[in-house]
Formats: sequence, structure tokens, C-alpha cells
Amino acid sequence: MKFTEKTITSRVVYTGRIITVKEDTAELINGKEVYREVVDHPGGVTIIPVDSSGDVITVRQFRYPFMQETLEVPAGKLEYGEDPYECAIRELSEETGVCAGRLINLGCIYTSPGFSREILHIFLALDLTYGCAHPDENELLNVERIPLSRMVEMVMNDEIRDAKTVVAVLKAARYLKNF
Repeated sequence: MKFTEKTITSRVVYTGRIITVKEDTAELINGKEVYREVVDHPGGVTIIPVDSSGDVITVRQFRYPFMQETLEVPAGKLEYGEDPYECAIRELSEETGVCAGRLINLGCIYTSPGFSREILHIFLALDLTYGCAHPDENELLNVERIPLSRMVEMVMNDEIRDAKTVVAVLKAARYLKNF
């Protein structure tokens, strides 16, 4: 059996600087109507830069929704219509000052498919060169180096909970092990 839903009605209830929220009514394949809330988001990129020593260049920043600092790999929002590869180059440079000699696409993930249309593209950055970070205004963060093996341990010990970082760390570790 193939599962699909047909949109019957859709209305925008909020438009912000980053997201748009819609309230939809959909019809299931059994004919029943259901209510759906959908968050439209332009998507983003996350980059896991791994240097020749096996260290990951990470960022530590305060995340307001959780009222705490988080350790993450660099990431950023796509502009509508922007190429993810170009966005990854830009965000890596802005947040860390790093440029990648090689940028490898590790795929993409749906960040929260129950209500959000955000797609996050994951890149592994290798053959790194270093410059000066130039983060966006009011983007306050610290750049830290952590061995990839330690980051895998941190993921498995529930010390890293940021979803994009969890996925990027595990995908990069697997890619580099099989490379």
C-alpha cells in the first residue's frame, strides 16, 4: 500500500524572517481529514571540517531555545535558491576561517519531517587551510578542535545532542574509515 496525503486547504498563519508556518487540512488515503502544521524553511548546510591530524573544527555557541551552550559543527541557513555547495564554503569560512581543499557531499537529512520542510545538506571538509573567521553580526561563538574519535564518543555518550552534529560526526567517521 502506498501512503499519500492530499492537501485540501492551506493557509499561512505566520511569516517570519526565517520560517513560514502553515495550517493545512489533508485527506488520508482512507478518506479521513486530518490537521497538519507545516513549517517552511529554506534549508541549510552543515560542514564537518576534519584536519590532517583527525581533529574536527567545531563551534561552541549559546542556543536560546535550550538556554545552554552547545558544541556543534559549523552550519548555516541557505538563502532561497542558493546552491548548498556554495553555502557550505561561505559558512565554513564565516564561522571558522577555514577553507576546504576538498568538500565531499555526505547527503542530506530531513531535520524534523513531522512538521518541518527543512532539508540539511551535510559536507565533509578536508585539506584545510586557515584564515580569520568573520561571523555574522551577533553570531557569538568559540572555535574548538576536538579529535573525531572523541566526538564519536561524545555522540554515543549523549554529550552531543545537536542533531546535525550527531549525523555529521557519524557519517564522517564512517566515510573516513572506509575511504
